Parts: sequence; structure tokens; C-alpha cells
Amino acid sequence: MTDSPQPARKPNPARAGVLFYAKDPARLSAFYERILGATVLHADADHRVLKSADTQLIIHAIPEQYSRDIVIASPPKAREEQAIKPFFTVASLEDAERAAEQCGGRAAGPVWPGPGMRVRNFCDPEGNIIHLREMLPG
Repeated sequence: MTDSPQPARKPNPARAGVLFYAKDPARLSAFYERILGATVLHADADHRVLKSADTQLIIHAIPEQYSRDIVIASPPKAREEQAIKPFFTVASLEDAERAAEQCGGRAAGPVWPGPGMRVRNFCDPEGNIIHLREMLPG
């Protein structure tokens, strides 16, 4: 008796994550893929679903009738009025800074010490402020 191959299973939906609305979903996706080492689980014209070691991100296109009036500065201007700031863990803040600059984002402000970590704010290419953490040994 031979074993027949099993059909591939789709990953289960994540129980938690972050959804970003984006003027340029492909560019924003490339930023988070690089910064977080995330992989694309799904992509279509309006959505990109990314999975990193710690979380799932959904990047949702802003419809053109709304996005045409949105101006994205280069380098990005921080959206200081946003009510939330997602945080993610990276292996190195210095590597994240270089990658952010290469992908259209930027580091924002100083590096702060935290309990067992160093932290820094970053802007993604559309100005969303995120908080990156580098865990310290020990």
C-alpha cells in the first residue's frame, strides 16, 4: 500500500496581529518583510498578509479615491497623531536602521534602555511610527 500525498493545508488565521492601511501596499510590505524577516502568506491587489516569528501583519490598500490626496514625504514624516504604536522585536537596532533607510523608512529619535532590552522608534515608508526592541543577552 502506498501513501498518497496529502493536500497542502492553508495556515490558520492568526489570533492577533496588526493591520496597516497603505497608499503603497507593496512598498510597505517590502519594508516589514525586510525589518521583521517576515514572509508573505497571501498577496492580491488590495491585501498583503505577512508572517514574522512573532506576529501577523495585514497590509490593506487604501482605495484610490481616498489615497490620491495622501502625500507621503521622503523621508517619511512621522504621523504623530496616531493613537497606537505597534512594537516588534528585532535582532539588532543598528541592522534595522540600515534596512529601514534602504526600504524608505527611517529611525526616529534616540535609543532608550529598557529592562533587558534597548528600544527605538522608527517610521515606516508611510510615516507610521513603530517601536523596535532589541533584547539584550543575559
